Order: sequence, then structure tokens, then C-alpha cells
Amino acid sequence: MSEVKIKVEDTVEVDWTSEKEHWNEYKLDDGTTMKVKLIVKGVRRAKDQHTPDGNPIYSVQATNVVRVFNVPKKLRKIPKDPSPAV
Repeated sequence: MSEVKIKVEDTVEVDWTSEKEHWNEYKLDDGTTMKVKLIVKGVRRAKDQHTPDGNPIYSVQATNVVRVFNVPKKLRKIPKDPSPAV
């Protein structure tokens, strides 16, 4: 798939509502379990530009949230400045 460059002034903001936000879970070769979730912050639609099959082109502003679990002890270190337990 090729990259499409669109100027912000050639887009319109699209309101949206989060229906579901799932975690993707990965088992890394080092034994760690990693979960990643994409959090959408904004959506814009290109004016008068479409994909070859006719769908509008969207630009999504998002951030990734990453959590790790089951990190093997051999990979862990004592934090330099441990935070107090809450």
C-alpha cells in the first residue's frame, strides 16, 4: 500500500465515539508478555480523495499504550528510585 500525503487544510474533522478498545497481546521470544492498545485521539477525512476502491481516506491521530507482564526475573532490575507503594 502506498503512502498518501494530505495537507491538514485538505481535510475535515470527523466526530467519533469509542465503541470498543481492545488490547492486542503478544508473547515475546524472551518470555515477556506485552499488551498494546491503540487509543484514538482524533480523526480527519480527506476532502475529495478516495482509495482506488472508492473509500474515503482517513487520517487518525492516536497513541499506543504498552504494558508488559510476566517479565522473566533475569531481565528485571531494581528501580534506581523506587516509588512509594500506593
